Amino acid sequence: MKILILCTGNSCRSQMAEGFLKSFDSSLEVYSAGTAPAERIHPMTIQVMKETGIDLSGNSPRNIKGFLSDTFDYVITVCDDAKETCPVFIGEVKNRLHIGFNDPAKATGTKEEILAVFRTIRDRIKNEFHRFYHENIK
Repeated sequence: MKILILCTGNSCRSQMAEGFLKSFDSSLEVYSAGTAPAERIHPMTIQVMKETGIDLSGNSPRNIKGFLSDTFDYVITVCDDAKETCPVFIGEVKNRLHIGFNDPAKATGTKEEILAVFRTIRDRIKNEFHRFYHENIK
């Protein structure tokens, strides 16, 4: 099973979703990419995922262009920007889904308030992708 998760920056939501899917089932081939990738994964993404036992510190944002000719069982967009600008894939895509989340990188406030937003989005991503996994893959 080969899955691609798309977002705009590939620095928060898509990285979290990739990490969770891989943690649910190590036999899955899971990738994430962005339509306009950031320079690095957001530090708070790394921090809140580490709290769940998932280490994303070795990951880096990837550009969707590197996957355009690949074949996927699922392509899942996790933000409205990626859904609207999702490129046409040359390879076969069996299922396209959109499971949207707010962008935690846009959160404002104190460091603790921003971390709370990252944790809330992380937990929503975990729950939604756990549901996706059990309904579509397992």
